[in-house]
Amino acid sequence: MAVPSFQQITLPVLKFASDGQEHSTKEGRDAVAQAMAISQSDLEEMLPGGSQPRFINRFHWACVHLKKAGLLTSVRRGWFKITDHGMRVVEDPPQVVDLKFLKTMDAYQQWTDTFGKGSGKDTARIDSLSSDAEEATPDEIIRSAHKEIQSGLAAEILDRIMSCSPQFFEQLVIDLLVAMGYGGSIEDAMAVGRSGDGGIDGVIKEDKLGLDAVYVQAKRWESTVGRPVIQAFAGSLDGARARKGVVITTSKFSNDAVDYVSRIDKRIVLIDGKRLAELMIDSGVGTSISSTYSINQIDEDYYDPE
Repeated sequence: MAVPSFQQITLPVLKFASDGQEHSTKEGRDAVAQAMAISQSDLEEMLPGGSQPRFINRFHWACVHLKKAGLLTSVRRGWFKITDHGMRVVEDPPQVVDLKFLKTMDAYQQWTDTFGKGSGKDTARIDSLSSDAEEATPDEIIRSAHKEIQSGLAAEILDRIMSCSPQFFEQLVIDLLVAMGYGGSIEDAMAVGRSGDGGIDGVIKEDKLGLDAVYVQAKRWESTVGRPVIQAFAGSLDGARARKGVVITTSKFSNDAVDYVSRIDKRIVLIDGKRLAELMIDSGVGTSISSTYSINQIDEDYYDPE
C-alpha cells in the first residue's frame, strides 16, 4: 500500500495511545506502521528533495493536529499521551478522524482561528484549498501548504516554550530582539528577568549606537494579559523616565489592554504568542530552514529584447 495520508493516520495513533500510557514518538510511529501494515519500502519513501521519510512527516502532522484538537498532549520532548477527550473519541470512534471531524472540536477551532487565518482578499480561497484541491492552481496549493506548515510550526514553538524554564524564555526574548536588530549584540543587552526594577524585566538598546533604550517585560503565561499588567508597566516606564517599551507574552492580550496602549503617550508594543512565534520564524530564532524550493518563470525581456 502507499503511504497513508496524515488524516488516515490520526485514528490509529489515538487507538495506539488509548492504553493511557506515555509513549515516545518513535514507539508510536513503529506501532502505527505495524498496525497499518505499511511495507518497508513505503516507510523508506522520501519526501521530494529527500529531506525526510514521507511516513515520518505524515505521522508528525497527525500528532500536531491531534494535539491541537486536545486529543493528545505532549508530556515532555518527544513523548505524548492521550487525553480524557481523546479516550472518549476512541470509545466511540468515527470512521476516520479527518479535518472535518477535528473542526468540530473547540480546541481545534480555536487553534485554526489563531494560527490558520490570514488577511486579505485571498484568505478564504487559500483556507479552502484542502477541500478544493482539484480546482486550485499549483501556485495556490503551494501557498496553502506553506501557510499550513508555518501555522503548525508556530503552534509547536509555543508548546516548546511553555515546556522550557522561565530562564530559557528570558534568554529567548533577548535573542529575538537582538536578531531583529536591537541591542547591537547579546553582550550589550541587559538580560530580561535580571533587573526586576518595578515591573521592568530588562532593557535593550534601540539600535547599535544606543541612542535610546527599550524597556522589556516578558510574560510566559497561559492566561490572558490584561490592562492592569500593562498599566503597571507603563507606570514603571515613568519611574525610569522612559517612553518606549515592549511586552512579550506567550498568551494573548485583552481588548482592554490593546485599547489602553493605543490611547497613551508612551510607545508600548504588545507582542502576543502568535506574533512571537511569527517573529521567531522570520528571524530564524529557534528554527532553521528545512527545505528551499525555487520556482522559475518566463523572463519576458529575454524573448522580447526590443
